[in-house]
Amino acid sequence: MEAALALARQAGEQGEVPVGAVIVKDGEILGVGRNRRETKKTPLGHAEIEAIETACKALGDWRLTGCTLYVTLEPCVLCCGALLAARVERVVFGAFDPAAGACVSTVSLQELPHAQLPKLLGGYMEAECRALLQGMFRERREK
Repeated sequence: MEAALALARQAGEQGEVPVGAVIVKDGEILGVGRNRRETKKTPLGHAEIEAIETACKALGDWRLTGCTLYVTLEPCVLCCGALLAARVERVVFGAFDPAAGACVSTVSLQELPHAQLPKLLGGYMEAECRALLQGMFRERREK
């Protein structure tokens, strides 16, 4: 999660919502990502999507079985769909997202009738992850 937090800080420094993600397998980081929606001008510029893409390239496969995603914010519906498609085994997220979180907050990923649902752990290093997001939104309101 420390690596995901570092990526989130980089995203924030570039004017993005500070979200970072890493994909790990057997203790090795295979994929990294940070939000780049504003930078790339695309609604697909989510940290999780970028991490999935880089991990798939590293493995040479679209299947990320045996992999864990660490992300600073609860994934949205778009990212949860990508995680299911990539067959990520485990998702560890920091801050809950009551507005758009699709693991447990607005929709429960575990209620989907899907054969290979990832294991979920929410609230890991939540205070640090939430502080980054709250700081960015506070700065935006002040401007």
